[in-house]
Order: sequence, then structure tokens, then C-alpha cells
Amino acid sequence: MTKKRVIGIGETVWDILFKSDQPQKAVPGGSTFNSIVSLGRAGVPCAMVTEVGGDHVGDIICRYLRDNGVATDYVCCHDHVKSHISLAFLDDNNDAQYVFYKDHASVTLDGPLPKIGRDDVVLFGSFFAINPVIRPVVGSLLRAARKAGAWLYYDINFRKNHIADLPDVMANIEENMSLADVVRGSMEDFGYLYDLHDADAIYERVSRYCQTLLLTDGARPIRVFTPDGCRSYPVAEIATVSTVGAGDNFNAGYIYAMMRGMASQADRILMAQRWSQDVCRQIGNNISDELVETLSELSE
Repeated sequence: MTKKRVIGIGETVWDILFKSDQPQKAVPGGSTFNSIVSLGRAGVPCAMVTEVGGDHVGDIICRYLRDNGVATDYVCCHDHVKSHISLAFLDDNNDAQYVFYKDHASVTLDGPLPKIGRDDVVLFGSFFAINPVIRPVVGSLLRAARKAGAWLYYDINFRKNHIADLPDVMANIEENMSLADVVRGSMEDFGYLYDLHDADAIYERVSRYCQTLLLTDGARPIRVFTPDGCRSYPVAEIATVSTVGAGDNFNAGYIYAMMRGMASQADRILMAQRWSQDVCRQIGNNISDELVETLSELSE
């Protein structure tokens, strides 16, 4: 499979990371954003479809994208709107509890949009991909990508604070799954969505829409479901500094492996874990300079 670029569709935030209630670092973030930046750092041609406020934080976010090789042609910058803020409080296990400061009703996508072709990969997910306010634009873009023959990766990434929105967004979630070539979700996601906690039951539900499911469960084994069955892949135990970007970089590593021509699920999962583990060893949302250098050497 030959794919030339990755287009990310998702929100951007200014992430402030805390440890013992003290700020440790502030970096641009957002689930799809983190994935796209890491892919850009690895030399993959990327573009981001998102929106930012017309403020200093918005300027930092756009500059950060460009500095990491990500095109900003499709970033909508809105004057008189504040960029979103996320506070991530790391616990004793370095897992994060989040507090968000953003107004989902103010999100708009009224700028230029990419013309997506069969040589493109589309990564999308989180509430941005199901938000009723912008669903007409996002849904149309995703359907056009599917029709054009692009390869779509959907990371559900549904958070507890949106449970009250489920009646309004479930149809969007299930349409997203039906448009995707791969769905990635956690056991927690499917507990929120369907009150399902059994892996086989989860795949039975997801397979109505998409035939390939990557099911993650924290430090427990990753299960990959396809029509050929289920395979389980252990998660290596590592010392973590922060898990904020773990899932996002898992997605990025999987896509990177696919674009490098790695056909087997085992190879893709191995690369995905490598990227996820790398970001867990640091305070930040993206893969390290050391991993970037290693990937560069492998591609020579």
C-alpha cells in the first residue's frame, strides 16, 4: 500500500502538565495533533485540519506545527476567540486526570479544506470528530475521503465528561466507524459507549461497522480483531514519566509502520508500542529526537 501523506482532523489545545500540583511543562497538544506532530517529526508529509484562536497561544500552535514539518494550510484561525486550554494532572502512576477549558459550541471550520485522494491517510478521532456543531463539515470531508479511496484510521478516544452528549453523537460515532479502515478504541471507551466490558462482545458490536479493531486496555495486552480472528500482543512494562501522549503516539506509530510497507499486524503493533513507550519516558506529547534519529537511520 503506497500512501504519500497523512491528514489529521482534530482539535488543538495548549497542554499544561502538572506533577504534585506544580506545573512542569506547557506544550501544544490534542489527540490527533500529537499524532500528526510525531509523524511530521519522523519525516512523513502531514497536514492538520483544525481550528485555533486568534491569540498568542494560536500563534504558538501554528508555529509548532510548521517547525515539525506539518502543513498549516487548513488551520482555521479565528479572531476574538480564545484557544483551548487543557490541564493534565499526573498521579503517582504518571497517568493524567484532565481539566479542560474550552467551548465546544464555539468551534468552527470555515476555512479551506484539503482535497483528499486515494494516496492519502486520514487520522481522526475524539470529540472533534463527532461534535454536532461541526459535523456537517467533518462528516462531508470523511465521506469524500472514503469515496476517493483514502485510508482512514479512527481513534474513538471518548471521554467521560461527554457521556451526557451520547444521544446526540452516537450516530456520528457509528458512522465514523463505518467509514474507517481501522478503529482503535480502549476498553474504557466501549464501557462508556455501550456498557460493554468483554472484548469479544465489543468486536461483535464494532464489526457491524468496521472489520479491523485495535483494542487497548492500559498496561494489559493489546488485542487486534480482524475477520481472521483475534491476536493478543503483550505490553512491555516500562518506567513512565508521563502517559499523556501514549495512545496518540501508538496511533502515529501504527500509521508510520503501515506507510513504511509493514503489512503484518504484528510489525505494526510493535512499531506502535515503540512510539508509545518513547513518549511515555518524557514530559511531552511527541516522540523524542533520539527516536527520530533512529527512524531516519532505518530509512536510509
